[in-house]
Amino acid sequence: MRYDYMSMGFYTFDCLGWPFTNVPVGGGTNFIDELTLAVSGAAGTASIAAARMGLRTLAVGGVGTDLMGDWVLQRLKHFGVDTSCMQQQKGWKTSSSMVTTRRDGSRPALHMRGATADFYVNDALLPQVIDATVVHVGGVGLMKKMDEGRSAEVMKRAKAKGCITTVDIFAGSRDDMAAVTRVLPYTDYFMPSIEEAQALTGLNDMSEMAKVFLGLGVKCCVFTLGGEGAYYHHADGTNFRVPAFDIAVKCTCGCGDAFNAGFAVGLVKGFDPETLVRFAQATSALNATGLGSQAGVESFEHTLNFMKATKLK
Repeated sequence: MRYDYMSMGFYTFDCLGWPFTNVPVGGGTNFIDELTLAVSGAAGTASIAAARMGLRTLAVGGVGTDLMGDWVLQRLKHFGVDTSCMQQQKGWKTSSSMVTTRRDGSRPALHMRGATADFYVNDALLPQVIDATVVHVGGVGLMKKMDEGRSAEVMKRAKAKGCITTVDIFAGSRDDMAAVTRVLPYTDYFMPSIEEAQALTGLNDMSEMAKVFLGLGVKCCVFTLGGEGAYYHHADGTNFRVPAFDIAVKCTCGCGDAFNAGFAVGLVKGFDPETLVRFAQATSALNATGLGSQAGVESFEHTLNFMKATKLK
């Protein structure tokens, strides 16, 4: 394969400030300690974190011809991500957020929807897009043109080629199930947050939620549980829960997306399931120690050492 990892979907420009306490009255000003910029989104965070840990990574998505879009492409290239399949067209706006991060790591945000809804993988791009060991779709539910069936076609072609497929989503209710259901028959690892899994199924028991998605064609569910760790449930009956690492949280922005990158690294390295999930958890935990997506992720060796040395909750 030409790439280790292809990350397709939601790419966003984030401006993050810490620590946020409250909105000033009228035209007042509150002072903060840190301000930073980051490429985020379910596909963006994952692509940079994976590249920082040594994977040959291809980014696939859309940005505008605005300053934010130019910066996103520049930042991806800075980390060695191949941007030849990133689409940038006049009239598009780059998906962008202003993220106000509290001391507890929570992050109320203002978001502008953008080019994630507009990009499209045509037949000419498809051979390059699926030329990867792990094919990841991050942001199902936000990709308007791709969600209508094209993402499913990309995944189907990837499976036929022998790729490992992973999927993350953006879902807030059962109304989002239609877009998600289209890609599930071609998904090896389905990795929503626990809140998204609950919203889609209307259930609360993790085993029962996993069974719903397995019944729709998924081979394995991996639910991210925030500060409670992660839950793994394979179609072969293997299931377990991994607790979170005991860390001082600074910002939770992009933690689930960093988890996806760590999971991809573990797949490429051939880790066993429990080590795979623990390594993904370690990537997520490192992300939470800094301000902005990928801030705490440095390298494969750094993440591996962190996983071995850091206590679990």
